[in-house]
Amino acid sequence: MRTDAALPQPGEKGTYLLILFLDGEIVLEAGSRKEERFPAGCYAYIGSAQGGLLPRLGRHLRSEKKLRWHIDYLLRHARIVEIRWHVGPERLECTWARAIGQSSAPRPLFRGFGSSDCRCPSHLFYLGKRLPRKEWIRTGPVCVASG
Repeated sequence: MRTDAALPQPGEKGTYLLILFLDGEIVLEAGSRKEERFPAGCYAYIGSAQGGLLPRLGRHLRSEKKLRWHIDYLLRHARIVEIRWHVGPERLECTWARAIGQSSAPRPLFRGFGSSDCRCPSHLFYLGKRLPRKEWIRTGPVCVASG
């Protein structure tokens, strides 16, 4: 993994953006959600880490974990290709989700995915078949996963 900025410090809270890539179409049942068809391609997922960015991001990067959140189910099939974050106590995930949802390319596929604790339509957005241009993502430091 290559990093363009210092990693968050232990205990730092924040908001993060995962850029995921799914090699092939899958049908997935995420927790209590019904089966949903996920097309191959790139996704953006927004979350908050009020218990600390390092443990949350580390959890997302681990393959062995108890399935707890909607994103855990998708991460069994998709790979994380980029992570961006903002350190701070404020919960920005809904602000980021609104901003992404208002742009022209990304679109939420499944109502309530990753947003069952708020009023956002979704915290998961389908970006299309290819990875987004770097200019599209303007938030925070970045780690790019290799391979």
